[in-house]
Amino acid sequence: MTLDELELECKNCRKCALCEGRTNLVFGTGKKDADIMLIGEGPGENEDLQGQPFVGRSGQLLDKFLASVDLSRDKNVYIANMVKCRPPHNRDPKPEEQDICIEWLRKQFKIIRPKIIVCVGRISAQRLISPDFRVTKEHGTFVDKNGVLMMGTYHPAAILRNPNNKELAFQDWLALREKIDELGIEI
Repeated sequence: MTLDELELECKNCRKCALCEGRTNLVFGTGKKDADIMLIGEGPGENEDLQGQPFVGRSGQLLDKFLASVDLSRDKNVYIANMVKCRPPHNRDPKPEEQDICIEWLRKQFKIIRPKIIVCVGRISAQRLISPDFRVTKEHGTFVDKNGVLMMGTYHPAAILRNPNNKELAFQDWLALREKIDELGIEI
């Protein structure tokens, strides 16, 4: 199965109530065989309207972080979310919504086969790295999970709310770049 086929299948998903409020499915975007995969929490209003993850102000900040370490959603990373439909009022996706939607993410992962996953924000880091993951304490630290390196970092929206964490987040992206070089991943 290809990512395009999986996305078509996902568009028909009606397994939870989030589908009822969506304008567009936000499946994912980027290089379809990327070695680096970014996983956020869920679409916000702009993402729902455009059908793409991380657009708007937080997406612009994410793109700047990526560009600072020679990464790009157009060339060498794939970006997805824990849930594919916007939670009402941009609230965090509920655990039961994540439970339902994670199968789509697992299938994306199996097709893409990334070597490194960056969990962008608390929700994805707690789901994929550890339930007690604390971004403020563990950001930028790599963990090996079944042969895939995972790292959690600050969500760009959190940085926009608290710009004091921008330098810490930037250090995480530099650590990612170092890990890419260390592993000899061509980007």
